[in-house]
Amino acid sequence: MPQATYHFPKGFLWGTATASHQVEGNNTNNNWYQWEETGHMIHKSGLAADWWGGRWREDFDRAAETGQNAHRLSIEWSRIQPTPDTWDEEAIEKYRNMLRGLRERNMTALVSLHHFTDPLWVTEKGGWENQDIVPLFEKYTRKIVDALKEYVTLWCTINEPNVYALSGYVLGDFPPGKKNIKLSMRVLGNMIRGHAAAYRAIHELQPEARVGYALHYRPMVPRVKWSPLDILMKNIRYEGLNMGFPSAISTGVMRSPVGNQNIPEAKGTQDYLGLNYYSVDTVWFDLMRPGELFSNSGYPKGADMSDTNFLANIPEGIFNSIKWIERTYPNLPIIITENGMVKSIAQKSPGKSRRFF
Repeated sequence: MPQATYHFPKGFLWGTATASHQVEGNNTNNNWYQWEETGHMIHKSGLAADWWGGRWREDFDRAAETGQNAHRLSIEWSRIQPTPDTWDEEAIEKYRNMLRGLRERNMTALVSLHHFTDPLWVTEKGGWENQDIVPLFEKYTRKIVDALKEYVTLWCTINEPNVYALSGYVLGDFPPGKKNIKLSMRVLGNMIRGHAAAYRAIHELQPEARVGYALHYRPMVPRVKWSPLDILMKNIRYEGLNMGFPSAISTGVMRSPVGNQNIPEAKGTQDYLGLNYYSVDTVWFDLMRPGELFSNSGYPKGADMSDTNFLANIPEGIFNSIKWIERTYPNLPIIITENGMVKSIAQKSPGKSRRFF
């Protein structure tokens, strides 16, 4: 049987991704910790992987030993700014050590500034429901970039803002557990404003930086291909989940099934598009789901499912997702910031270990 060895092109980045709350441990000052403590999670983050205690070194060693040359990690806002008037320089130094550790292992860092978690004091001010968060997020961004720019030129402003808005404000699965689709679109609009402010702040402080965001992109198909209602629901759901951020960055107008928002400052604020792909949704009309505009979704019968039945393994969807980006942004670099089917992991945790290349 013929055998061959395949090699990545020169300069190709291949690695893994983590979220701060997922790996650091004992992070008790954000909304996800509060969510866990009030009984919303089967598993609590607890000590996690004890990165805050220094065990990031072991994980970085394993990553380097397996040929990885990149890692995507996130900064925990609640550690950096534990109160509105306090900056924790020791926490910043811990992140600086992590990034220095990546460089020592010849690994490129991609740093996310927001990965689902908010400081409790931000939550008390209304979080992303309140447009006042935009200057707060910009101030935090400036602090981090100024402190860490020696080690980072790839920045992700916000991870999966569409999932944050959907899960926290439509499905009620993420904090704050609300179910209000109009409120979710307000949250998404403010996250777009926060992204735009962070994008410009980063380029002001570090002109050579490449800045983008990570979009959870979900290809969709109608359950019954000839059903007008299923097709309509697929289109509405696709627009609501996938197109808010991309439309705002392309045109300055955030498209939404419940009303558009003019956000002109967002136009053109990305140097790459981060793609998070996991599966393809099958969508249909459902009278019992008024809160989701009468749409429902699932996976084909007999699909190869994850251990928790949370995801179906549909690999051709990543090809279609990349083709969508090429059509939408023909000259924009693509970074696949997350992909794959998760096995043996708790459903709906705030970030999971995923590939990044």
